[in-house]
Amino acid sequence: MEFAEEMREFLIESNDGLAALDRDIVELEKHPTDELLIGSVFRTLHTLKGASGFFGFSILGSITHIAENLLGQVRDKQRNLTPELVSLMLSTVDVVKAVLANIEECGHEGADDYQELRDRLAEMFRSGSEAMFEAAAAEVERGTAIADEAGPVAELAASKGSLASSSTIRVDVNLLDKLMNLVGELVLAQNQIVQSGTANAVTIHGALQRLNLITRELHEGVMRARMQPIGVVWNKLPRAVRDLAAAVGKKIEVHLEGAETELDKTIIEAIKDPLMHLVRNACDHGIESCEARVAQGKSPHGTILLRAYHEGGYVNLEISDDGAGIDPQRIKSKAVQRGLVPRERAAQMSEWEALRLIFLPGLSTAEKVTPISGRGVGMDVVRTNIEKIGGAVDVTSRAGVGSTIKIKIPMTLAIIPGLAVSVHSTRNIVSGAMPDEHRFVIPQANLLELVRLEGPERRKQIDRIHEAEFYRWRGKLLPLAHLSRILGLPSCTSESDVLNIVVVKAEETAFGLVVDQIDDTQKIVVKALGKQLKELRCYAGATIMGDGKIALILDLPGVARLARIVPQAKESVDESLEPEQAAAGGWR
Repeated sequence: MEFAEEMREFLIESNDGLAALDRDIVELEKHPTDELLIGSVFRTLHTLKGASGFFGFSILGSITHIAENLLGQVRDKQRNLTPELVSLMLSTVDVVKAVLANIEECGHEGADDYQELRDRLAEMFRSGSEAMFEAAAAEVERGTAIADEAGPVAELAASKGSLASSSTIRVDVNLLDKLMNLVGELVLAQNQIVQSGTANAVTIHGALQRLNLITRELHEGVMRARMQPIGVVWNKLPRAVRDLAAAVGKKIEVHLEGAETELDKTIIEAIKDPLMHLVRNACDHGIESCEARVAQGKSPHGTILLRAYHEGGYVNLEISDDGAGIDPQRIKSKAVQRGLVPRERAAQMSEWEALRLIFLPGLSTAEKVTPISGRGVGMDVVRTNIEKIGGAVDVTSRAGVGSTIKIKIPMTLAIIPGLAVSVHSTRNIVSGAMPDEHRFVIPQANLLELVRLEGPERRKQIDRIHEAEFYRWRGKLLPLAHLSRILGLPSCTSESDVLNIVVVKAEETAFGLVVDQIDDTQKIVVKALGKQLKELRCYAGATIMGDGKIALILDLPGVARLARIVPQAKESVDESLEPEQAAAGGWR
C-alpha cells in the first residue's frame, strides 16, 4: 500500500541519518566548537523527531526531542560539549537504532520505553537550563498526546528481516534515464534482428554489432547503478573505535583516505564484518597502552589509518596501525606450541610466511582472552570471507612501528572477464568414444601469462624435484599443478603431447596450472553454487557458456592449497591427505 512505501522511506532515511550521526558525534568530540558539525547533528536529530511525530512514534519522538534540545544548548553556547555529553548522545543513537529495528520487524516501537535514558537526557538538559527544560517537557507532553491519537498509524510499518537501508541503493536520475534509453535501443535492435531473417549477411552482421554495443553499455550502466562508496562502511568505524578504545583504556584516532572509492553493493555488504574484525584487532592487539607508547617515545594517541584506492579492476583496502607490530618469532612459537605447524617447517619459514600464520584457525598471540579478542578465531574467517568474493588478504609488519593488513578485492562479482579452459578425461570412456570434456573458467584477475610447450622444448624446461614438477619461467622455478590430478580426473594426454600452462597468481604466489586446452577470454555471468558444491574450496561459482553448457569457475587460492603450493588452512589436521582425497572432500 502507498503508506507502507512511505514507512519504508522513513526507515531508510532514518538509518542513513543515524550512520551520519555516529560519524559526526565522534568527530565533534575531537572538535567540540565546530559549528558546522554541531549544526549537522542538530538537523539530523530534528529530522528524526519530525518524522517520528508524523508516524505517531511517541517514544522515538520524545527521545529525539530532548536530545535535540540538549544539543541546542551546545549550539547556543549555553553549555560545553563534554565527554559525558558525547557518551550520552551516542547512547541515544544506539537506542534510536534499536527502536527503528523493532519498528521494521514488528511494526511498533516495542514494550521498552527507555525511561532511564530519557531521565538521563532530561537531567542533563535541566542542568543546562531549567526554564528551557520545562518548556520542552510541556511540548513533549503535547506530542505524546497527539501520538496516542495517531497510534493505529504505527501499525502500518514496510517489512521484516534486515533493515530496509541494507537492501536499497540510491541511483542518480540521469543514470536511470540513460538505462531507460538503452533498453529502448535494445528493443529496436531486437526488432531489427527478428525482421532480418531474409536479409543479407552484411545487414545481419551490422545488427549484431549494434546489439553487442548496446548490451555492453547497458551492462556498464547497471554496474554503475550498483556501485557505492566504501565510506558507507567506513563511516561506522570511528564510532566503533571510540567505544573499543574506551573499553581497553586507550586513546585511538581514526583517519580515512579514499572514502569515495566505489565498490559493488554486494562487495560492500561482504566486507563489513571482516573490516570490523580487523579494526577491533588493531585496537586490542596493535595499539599499545598510553603508558607503553610514551615510554617508547610515541604519542600517547594511537592511530589507525584506513585507505582505499583503485588498481586495475581491483580495489585495495589497507588497515594500518602505528602500534607494536607483530613479532614473527612469537607467531611461529605459538603455531608450533598449538600443533598448527611442525617445528622443522617453522624454523625454515621466512618472515613473510611467519606473519601469514596469523590466518591459521586457532592461532592467537594474546596474553589473555578479552571480550574483544584473544580466542584464536577471526583472522582465518577474515581470509575465508575475503577469498569467497575473489579477493586476497596479506599482512606486513615492523616491530615497534606498526602493522598493515592489505585486502585486494574485485569491484564487482556479477560479471567478470575470464579465460575458458578444458580438461579431457578418460573416466567412463567406452571403446571408440570421445574423451569427456570438463570446462572451467579462470578469473582474468588471477591470470599472468599463457605458455605452450611442445616436443623437446617441453622436456628441456620441465624439472622434477621429488614428486613435484617445476617450469623454468623468467629465471625462476615455477611450481606446476595439473588440474586433472587436483580434481581426481584420469587424464587422456600423454607425455609427448603439447603442454598448456596457464600461469596464475593466488595469495601472492605464482604457479602454473596445466590444462589440456585453452580457449578464449570472455565476460562471464557469475552464478552462485548450489549447497551441494559450496563446501568444495576449489570452485568460486559457475557460469553458462555461449553454447549453453555449464562451466565451473575456479577458485585459484583453493586450487593452490589443494595442490600444496600455498599453506593449508588446516595443515596439522590434513597433513596425511593426498590431493586426490582432498578433491573428493578431504579438505573442507
